[in-house]
Amino acid sequence: MSGPLHLIDLDQPLPGQRRFISCWARIDDAFSYVVDPGPPSSAGVLLEALRGLGLARLDFILLTHVHLDHGGCTARLLEAWPEAKVVCHPAGRPHLIDPGRLWAGSRKVLGAKAEVYGEPRPVPPGALADDAAAAARGIEVIPTPGHAPHHVAFRDGDDVFVGEAAGTFSSLGLGPDSEAYYLRPATPPRFHPSVAQASLDRLLALDPLPRRLRFAHHGWFAGDVRGLLLAARGQIDLWLEACRQALAAQRGLPHTEPGSEDEFLAAIADLARRADPHYARGQTLPPDIREREREFTRQSLRGMLGHLLTDEVDDGRS
Repeated sequence: MSGPLHLIDLDQPLPGQRRFISCWARIDDAFSYVVDPGPPSSAGVLLEALRGLGLARLDFILLTHVHLDHGGCTARLLEAWPEAKVVCHPAGRPHLIDPGRLWAGSRKVLGAKAEVYGEPRPVPPGALADDAAAAARGIEVIPTPGHAPHHVAFRDGDDVFVGEAAGTFSSLGLGPDSEAYYLRPATPPRFHPSVAQASLDRLLALDPLPRRLRFAHHGWFAGDVRGLLLAARGQIDLWLEACRQALAAQRGLPHTEPGSEDEFLAAIADLARRADPHYARGQTLPPDIREREREFTRQSLRGMLGHLLTDEVDDGRS
């Protein structure tokens, strides 16, 4: 029987990035692991927290995906616990061994935020393990592409570490059993809705369903798990429809100066808020976190608009 799970907050010196990045750790003399150790800049905080929790030996570092804010600290963790094995999607492994392209891409997409997260160090190839090694210790690896092509989730008994497969979550301070939660899609720049929804279907098909979902952003949920996964699946359709409505309205405008991107994205977010009660609850978040969510909402909407303006057009559907 493994020990308890611990949530370690890896707050960043960025607007609203508190109670945002979740690192999970199960610590036990017989079997210990860390899920998504976060960005390199948080290494000191994470190492201090893990030692304070009594971590002596680390068996696994489980990465839902290798983005900087999830897997960037992996090499630093291995320096402290070199016996640990790293489990991630095969497509993510080359970026851990040689993080140069990952770092360059992160700086291009994230800009100054990447500099705050910090540059990742290379992971020794010998530290990488496959899914079978995790399965031998009772950890099920579940492919969940969508937020990233190399995204996976991990099941440990009644707990599933969903990364960003079901988006960004907040209990809004109401506790993990509350159904009045906040939820937002976490859409990448190159978004394929059917892929993301198929991943949620894969989680919904787990038998038995997990009793708890552990999010990368942020915290955990122990209420109606099926209901939340269905809500996350449905959110994608709701937001895509909001994007379609806004595009249709924009095309129907007379020939006047177009509004700014800020105005256009804000209009879509307003449409999504009216249709999506889970997203609408974000209005109750503290001001700095609302601002953070506004920024990430814009990123998600860009990914959805990109899909509508390229993939659906190419397929002859619009």
